[in-house]
Amino acid sequence: MKLARFSIDGGEPRIGRVDDDVLVDVSDVPGVGTSLRAILPDLESLAPVIRAADGPAYALADVRLLPPIDDPQKYLGIGMNYREHAEEARAAGIPIPTSQLWFNKQVTCLNGPYGDIVKPDVSDELDYEIELGVVIGRECRHVSVEDARSVIAGYVVANDVSVRDWLQKRSPTFTLGKSFDTHGPIGPWLTTDDEIADPLDLRMTLSVNGEVRQDWRTDDMIYDVYEQIAYLTQVFTLKPGDILATGTPAGIGAPTGDFLKVGDVVRAEIEGLGVIENRVVEESIVVHP
Repeated sequence: MKLARFSIDGGEPRIGRVDDDVLVDVSDVPGVGTSLRAILPDLESLAPVIRAADGPAYALADVRLLPPIDDPQKYLGIGMNYREHAEEARAAGIPIPTSQLWFNKQVTCLNGPYGDIVKPDVSDELDYEIELGVVIGRECRHVSVEDARSVIAGYVVANDVSVRDWLQKRSPTFTLGKSFDTHGPIGPWLTTDDEIADPLDLRMTLSVNGEVRQDWRTDDMIYDVYEQIAYLTQVFTLKPGDILATGTPAGIGAPTGDFLKVGDVVRAEIEGLGVIENRVVEESIVVHP
């Protein structure tokens, strides 16, 4: 099942079931409402009712798709988790970690699947990273590798947009360079775990202005999705709606200096999950009192 957050003509967010090119509004189904994160713990019991619901239907082209999860408590990313990407990072002078390397993306970076990516005025090193996004479905701690799949609600396409000079040079942690506003586009919807036979064997591609930059499979992860969940839950509790960006393959812009520019269109696609596409725009500075 594919579940989207959407709005029509700037109205309030709603929840919809995606059936091919049609979106069926299921917000009025008892127990659903308008927060996808809120229903994740009950999604298994709600799923049959949502699948059978016959609410108002809209063409996907006529709605605005929003981030499927807009209010996670945590958005975490793992660094250098694909073998070839780790090697290209080494070539760029970044040492390969000897264990899982995790960082925070502040949740204010979240962006919709077709929202604009703002190029910050303070940097010319704006980079892209296609990633399989894992959405946690239930509260969990001390999860074994063998049981890790049972806590996954589903998956999204993620672009872990990175500001390289703030990431590697201007801050002692990754957090700032990973957390600029709009630099967390996800979507286009949540694809529930039962729809994906094997999340460890999906093709992922990213193109800039139609030129393919990344084309890899998730089976090249150094630490797979289940190992990641087991590792994190040794430390803290994962909550429903928490997002894990599970690493990017080779082909990022940093090794060649081929960074994103204003006007570029970045398209990211993962097999079985759909496509997100975001245009890079110039920053408009708003000064808040």
